[in-house]
Amino acid sequence: MSTVVNEPSSAIPASSVAGPVQIQRRPLNKKELASEHPTWCPGCGDFSVLAIYLKLVEKRQLDQERLVSVSGIGCSSRFPYFVQAHGAHFIHGRSIPFACGISLSRPDLHVFVFGGDGDIFSIGGNHITHAARKNIKLTVVIMDNFVYGLTKKQTSPTSPIGYKSKTDTLGAIDQPINPVKQVIAAGATFVARTSHTNPNHLLQMMEAAMDHDGFSVIECLSECVEFYPGAFDAANPRKGGAFNLVPPDHDVTDELAAYRLASAPFPGHFGIFYQVKRPTKNALEAQLNARAREKYAGLQDWQILQQSFNRMK
Repeated sequence: MSTVVNEPSSAIPASSVAGPVQIQRRPLNKKELASEHPTWCPGCGDFSVLAIYLKLVEKRQLDQERLVSVSGIGCSSRFPYFVQAHGAHFIHGRSIPFACGISLSRPDLHVFVFGGDGDIFSIGGNHITHAARKNIKLTVVIMDNFVYGLTKKQTSPTSPIGYKSKTDTLGAIDQPINPVKQVIAAGATFVARTSHTNPNHLLQMMEAAMDHDGFSVIECLSECVEFYPGAFDAANPRKGGAFNLVPPDHDVTDELAAYRLASAPFPGHFGIFYQVKRPTKNALEAQLNARAREKYAGLQDWQILQQSFNRMK
């Protein structure tokens, strides 16, 4: 008869324990999930995103070794330091290709990328485009504050026209990126928008994105209280703004309707703009691998390798 042992989530997986012992793992709590104390400025919207992410993990009872948090460079990219699970603080703008490698090699993991508007859309703009068109299974949370905060107030790709910064002392004159429209056009199969000031909605969007089988993107308005305070007051009902939800009759499979909805003047709408089913690169590559291995059925790995060497002679 198997013995059932109650252990914390940090226990050794049952598959690696000798004998018939089954380890029944209790759900993680926030204290076990939290790592270092966050070092963001007091009042930063990123605190809300982190808290909701930990709540998501706790609610879904995800094991730490099945979770990966990846980031690039920026204020929001400190994220993996504050999560007690697998993660990587990667180089500037390259968090998405790193996360793609994890997802393709370990499809059993839940892979999340956290980055700012500069990290994702400036130096990382090329990477989000190609990951989206390939429909790699992972979730990208863009903590969009409309400014470069870590380097002390420069214009970012999403800064509105007229914003005065150290790089645009007279006010920004370049057309800002519309994150929702850009990632839909690139091929993302799940696109949503939310705000750090509405934690319940943020949790709903994170859950929906994690459950989606494909490349998921969430634009989360995350206020920089140090270098762009009040940027998102228009979307905060507590400050006289309006949190307009995506209309209930919106067809999330209609790409043109999603573009129209995303073109609304700021603060626009919040919710799921676009969601469709399309084969993921993960699934397509698995099919390729399976077909390639069919002709080597019954052979050991060393025999397959030997055949490859023989063909090279």
